[in-house]
Amino acid sequence: MTKDVIALTPKMPDLPTLLAGLYAGGPDLGVNTTADGAVVQLCTPDGRPLVSVEAPILVQVPGETARLLNHPVADEPVWWTEARASTAVAEAGRLAGSFAGRLATVLGGAVWPPEAATTDVVPLTTDVSAIPVPATAPPAVDVLTATTAVVIQDRPLVALTSWLSDALRTTAEDDRALHIVTPPTTRLTLPTRTALRGAPNRWVVQDPEHGYYDGLSGAVLHWKDGTFTPVRDKNGTARTAKAFTTAAEPDDRQLLLTLGTLHPADKDLVLGGALECAFHHLTGAPPTGWSTAEPVNLPWSSRQLTDLARARAPRPTWLIAIGHPDRPALATVRVTRTAAGVEENITLALGYGGNETPPLDAIEDLAAELDAQHGLVTLLTSLRSARHDLTVPPRLELPPIPLAFTLGHDKAERIGHLSDPTPIRLGSALHYHLGNGTDPQAWSVFEKLTRRLKSE
Repeated sequence: MTKDVIALTPKMPDLPTLLAGLYAGGPDLGVNTTADGAVVQLCTPDGRPLVSVEAPILVQVPGETARLLNHPVADEPVWWTEARASTAVAEAGRLAGSFAGRLATVLGGAVWPPEAATTDVVPLTTDVSAIPVPATAPPAVDVLTATTAVVIQDRPLVALTSWLSDALRTTAEDDRALHIVTPPTTRLTLPTRTALRGAPNRWVVQDPEHGYYDGLSGAVLHWKDGTFTPVRDKNGTARTAKAFTTAAEPDDRQLLLTLGTLHPADKDLVLGGALECAFHHLTGAPPTGWSTAEPVNLPWSSRQLTDLARARAPRPTWLIAIGHPDRPALATVRVTRTAAGVEENITLALGYGGNETPPLDAIEDLAAELDAQHGLVTLLTSLRSARHDLTVPPRLELPPIPLAFTLGHDKAERIGHLSDPTPIRLGSALHYHLGNGTDPQAWSVFEKLTRRLKSE
């Protein structure tokens, strides 16, 4: 049984309803709050957390429940109340299911996963006296060592939820790695993959036949000295798990854009224009929603996005934007205040089925408009064979192949005209064609180009 249970209700859970849900364990269990009241915990009599409940959020973006849970809800918007059960106590999963089931019974709505829903009182019978729970551990963490925080997830798709984002932030502050352990049937959302990319964090896949391996690199892993680390041969080379390399190459494709913009730090500046422009050119509509975590719950608003970034400055702001469910499109944006101005670093991915054609003919017009109106610095466009739903399986995926590279007018003026490949002018920008997205040699062309650009 999954240890995460979510109540999806048309009405906001008020305090009496939450208390009714928390009574799932009977009168002997206690209630505690953490994270400045944002997390409510159902605890044993001595204070050990059994179930941690995130503050309900109103999901106002169409299709989010279907995207993250494969569980569409007819009545949207919907209140999303997530309960995470401790994996150390056998009854905790049933307690989480009873909590969510009680909310859905009182308020209407549904429970994910459906089989977890119940309204039974679940008495605590496990002896928890020998189960150590560090007082400083975030609610999401199942195992905590001196070097590593381990989160165990048994859900089909691991999203970058607010509690997972908080766990990443907390472990980084404590100079620890975050390792997410899942079965081989689990996939990641692109924001989660981005957050886990690079040491010391890992996606650890527990294969029932072959043990543990890294879901992003394929390295065979074992638990050693309080952390998951690669198994190496006598030459120090890490082995690759067979399960990682056996996936068939999909017919689906993803169009990837990596772009940077720079704006003067003006009081009238409104961010998000470059992202809106890209969505319009490639999907025919603006983003439908944005948020700082998943589920993406807020309707798209460049003004609200700007207000958040301004309130957080000079600290950077990281956020997610998503498109309409009919066209898989997801972007991550990092806004940074620098000495040069306000930078937006955007990664946009769009998914296409095997019988669909990515709109490559729209890239030049997009690049020209980004340069003319949105402070384009650079734009790299790539194509890859990968799932059209933009999720990441624990299997080998071929790297993207670059299609084109565009230099905004400021850098183009400074370097002048470089040939090989010969660029075309898009207004004041320089646009370099690198290939058709099928020849890996395009990477060599791109690397030579970037070396020459840097030297200039």
